[in-house]
Amino acid sequence: MAPDREEGGNVTSFNLLDAPWLSVQVVDPGGPHATGPGGTVEVGLRELLLHAERYRDLVVDIPTQKPAIFRQVLLPILVDALGYPADVGDGLALLRAGSLTPAHRDLLTAYLEEHRARFDLFDPDDPFGQVAGLRTAKGETKGSALLVATAATGNNVPLFASRTEGDPLELTPAQAARWLLHTHCWDTAAIKTGAVGDTRVKAGKTTGNPTGPLGQLGVVMPLGRTLFETLVLNIPFGRAPLSDDRPQWRRRRTDGRVEDTLSCALPAWQERASRGPLDLWTWQSRRVRLIPEDTPAGTRVTRVVVSAGDRLVATPDHEPHTAWRLPPAPKRPRTGAAAKRPVPAALPRRHQTGKAGWRGLEAFLAVEREQRDARGERSGFRTSVLLDQLGGARDRLPADYPLRVELTGIAYGNQSAVVEDLYTDAIPLPLVALDPDGPLRTSLLEATEQAEQLASALNHLSGDLMRAAGSEPIPWDKGQRPGETLLYALDAPARLLLLDLRSAPEDFEATERALEKWERNAAAHTWKVAEQTLATTAPGVFSGRRVTRDKTERVYRLATAEQSFRARMAVVLPRWTAARRAAATTASPDAELPDSEGRPNL
Repeated sequence: MAPDREEGGNVTSFNLLDAPWLSVQVVDPGGPHATGPGGTVEVGLRELLLHAERYRDLVVDIPTQKPAIFRQVLLPILVDALGYPADVGDGLALLRAGSLTPAHRDLLTAYLEEHRARFDLFDPDDPFGQVAGLRTAKGETKGSALLVATAATGNNVPLFASRTEGDPLELTPAQAARWLLHTHCWDTAAIKTGAVGDTRVKAGKTTGNPTGPLGQLGVVMPLGRTLFETLVLNIPFGRAPLSDDRPQWRRRRTDGRVEDTLSCALPAWQERASRGPLDLWTWQSRRVRLIPEDTPAGTRVTRVVVSAGDRLVATPDHEPHTAWRLPPAPKRPRTGAAAKRPVPAALPRRHQTGKAGWRGLEAFLAVEREQRDARGERSGFRTSVLLDQLGGARDRLPADYPLRVELTGIAYGNQSAVVEDLYTDAIPLPLVALDPDGPLRTSLLEATEQAEQLASALNHLSGDLMRAAGSEPIPWDKGQRPGETLLYALDAPARLLLLDLRSAPEDFEATERALEKWERNAAAHTWKVAEQTLATTAPGVFSGRRVTRDKTERVYRLATAEQSFRARMAVVLPRWTAARRAAATTASPDAELPDSEGRPNL
């Protein structure tokens, strides 16, 4: 029996191909396609995919919806209909064209027409991304807030939520579609409601459910100037299609017969490996049923059933949307039985909440397929498949191409059963920085390391002053240290540096000027935080105190703490230091200079 009929409503269909459920920014805000505020328009999948060059970007409810929409529908439809670009040359030709060719549009139109029935959100027999008739043994349903990561439901209670679990949440069909895709990608872990037909249900529930597949990695998406360019940049080039790699809508059977053993239209689920990118992008990590009803405001989804779905045994190496953390080399050579064990696979690199994206450039710029030490053991990072692909094609694109990298992630808490925080950031990235042997890559990594070293110098200054006052430094994982204050202040200068380097990527003198400006800005912000730290010191720090540690006696006082800090700062910022010394040597006696100890005039 159809889910909407069980509720007694006559709900009309909502086909994702034609119904407007995606909000997009129009490239020309004043043009005929812009109908909403700020140059936005609501479109369906057909219009967006056939004319993606008209639109700049998706407008979503929360940032984590964007990769879910790209992976669950946009990318797999394009690839399944048109195939992968045969090689880098074909991919770049598509990127330069800026839009689909007439032949591509004909193929895509035919594909969408062939599979049109699979995209009806409220189809009574095969609703998109759901299991028709999914129910519990007692016929229980839950509020639609169960799909919404930012809404209060069960143990998941956002800190500043204005809605309680008792407040009904009515989702429009468009909202329900977006949150359905988000649930498949990002849903929390732990206990899920047991569904009739799932043979692994115990006491009405299933346990051991992992988070959705995107919840186990840090999403890295390259962005172009238009949605079309972004789609092309997120498709792997030169990948041979696999006969068993299909999107979820081509794996479905609703009559209980097993034609595809990986069918996701039945309550039963599997723990298995991904068959390829199409299977991975459209992974059905939950079995879901939306329950729509007619209301005075129109069709609304107020109740849902969410139960266990397919479990991914491991993040596969064909996952394109994450950077990787390679296992560290063992301290000792492996011998005996240990030498026979395989080297651990690379693990997805997750984003750290509170840490800006530019501070993780060492992972995004690690374009070598593998890093190995002198013993041949892997270590360090490996960039994402898509950034590695761009690194190989950088010489065939304009050096000043305005590439951006968008980062998204979720931090879970309480055994991954609740959402604690969302991570989102977007950074401009010069293409030439993806050259592993290029000077720009070295310069960018140097700048990010300088920021961390300046933060460390401030923390040392704070620690020395606290010891001089008779206390102990703030532990690295407790409280707010001045280094974190500095890194927050350096966010704008760091992004300005990335933009400056992207605008003149192959001009050595322009690069040096940008790095000199970065060091001046970094020095100014560092001294601002340092002066705040020095201004809060207690009177006793002038004379200081003697501390014996490991049988070594040391005197901690204000003068030595500041002197040590200045020395560290001079080493970390060589261009700023050299410019200051040159100015002191060549300036006239009446010129305004940094003070005699190196503090810049702010």
